[in-house]
Amino acid sequence: MDRDSRPLRILTWHVHGNYLYYLSQREHEFLLPVKEGRPHPYGGRGETFAFGPNVREIAAEEVRHEDFDCVLFQSAPNYLDGQYEILSDEQRRLPRLFLEHDPPRLNPTDSRHVVDDPAVTVVHVTHYNRLMWDNGSVPTTVIEHGVCLPPDLHYMGEIERGLVVVNNLAQRGRRLGLDVFEHFRTRLPLDLVGMGSEELGGLGEVPPHELPRFAARYRFMLHPARYTSLGLAVCEAMTLGVPVAGLSTTELPSVIRNGENGLVSNNFEELEAGMRRLLGHPDEACALGAAGRETALRRFNIDRFTADWDRVFREAVTGREPAAVTEGVQ
Repeated sequence: MDRDSRPLRILTWHVHGNYLYYLSQREHEFLLPVKEGRPHPYGGRGETFAFGPNVREIAAEEVRHEDFDCVLFQSAPNYLDGQYEILSDEQRRLPRLFLEHDPPRLNPTDSRHVVDDPAVTVVHVTHYNRLMWDNGSVPTTVIEHGVCLPPDLHYMGEIERGLVVVNNLAQRGRRLGLDVFEHFRTRLPLDLVGMGSEELGGLGEVPPHELPRFAARYRFMLHPARYTSLGLAVCEAMTLGVPVAGLSTTELPSVIRNGENGLVSNNFEELEAGMRRLLGHPDEACALGAAGRETALRRFNIDRFTADWDRVFREAVTGREPAAVTEGVQ
């Protein structure tokens, strides 16, 4: 069986559990290095996600003795330090990819990406992120998110409140929309969930595998972030049919058309009026969420997502140039 058809062996790190879970829905084998004490990002499988048998742990000190088809970096420390700590010289000459989860943090337009090796392809998760990074001469491609949820889950919306899902919002501040959340919580009934949410009077963390069922009961979801990547929680909510409201910034306006399949606006009064209407008109909320679900089922389809990754992995191991990216369907 050649490399164009057999499952590949891919070394990567556990950086974003939700993303890794969806990535592993293809048959490829993902090997996660583990160090004593399991410090991030050497925590291995963990106990939060129901990974299949194709996601395996390997002791970090044993990595250099294993055979892989390619290496997938997912953070600057993986690329700058990890590969020199645990990979052999030969393994560092393997096909390598860098999965960039975020837009540039320090400067939105003039940040040079950490990858400066044209032999490494950088995979961005949104077109906006690729636009904002200075990628230099490094080859890039875009693979938009894909999600899969239990088929029995659907939007109910019986809780006449909005749900906000952000981890450690108090510490992450304006970038993730702390001030936006504080503004709207004085005007509308909102519940905050996520790690550290208790600090702001929130409900605490909801385990990722329970979050879709939890979110489905809320009338709408508010995504308050002003500058971040497109959140998987947003994709999951839309796939369920939960109406999503958010700011018209970064990638979200390319996904949501205001008043058609969700709410997006930088006008607080307009956004508040839209959310208030959802609270008072459940039938309209259901219709708006259904339109969002239709968008999500096309754009964040797990089969498209895993096929895109399969293509990129196989292009890497066969030495082919990255093909044109799969455009999201709006």
